[in-house]
Amino acid sequence: MASDPAVIDSSTRQLARQTADLLVLCVLADGPQYGYSIMKQVGARSDGAVRLTPGTLYPLLHELERSKMVLASWETVRAETDRAGRKRKWYRLSAKGRRKLEQRAAAHRAFLRMLDAFLPSTSGQKEPA
Repeated sequence: MASDPAVIDSSTRQLARQTADLLVLCVLADGPQYGYSIMKQVGARSDGAVRLTPGTLYPLLHELERSKMVLASWETVRAETDRAGRKRKWYRLSAKGRRKLEQRAAAHRAFLRMLDAFLPSTSGQKEPA
């Protein structure tokens, strides 16, 4: 999804922050992820327009977990040089989260269709109805 850098402004970033939960649910719909991976996926899929910081993402993940939209589990990750390993928390979309994602996506698409009726075309001419 290539984005025009001139279009990615503070208003676009504000809209993305307001829909951060939707972005996270979309990423988790692709399969289980850990926090850092979610941050990277959101950045990559938005061509860098959205940058979720740990201070934004982890409280959001905790809220999604508390509301049963996502399920979490711990896994020990071992590197060759790390005998003890460290724990990594993996998040996955729950059935409730998948239903919520479908509802939010449908509502968002309907809103965009409605908004399109008001926005001028890029050529400056009104689009035919």
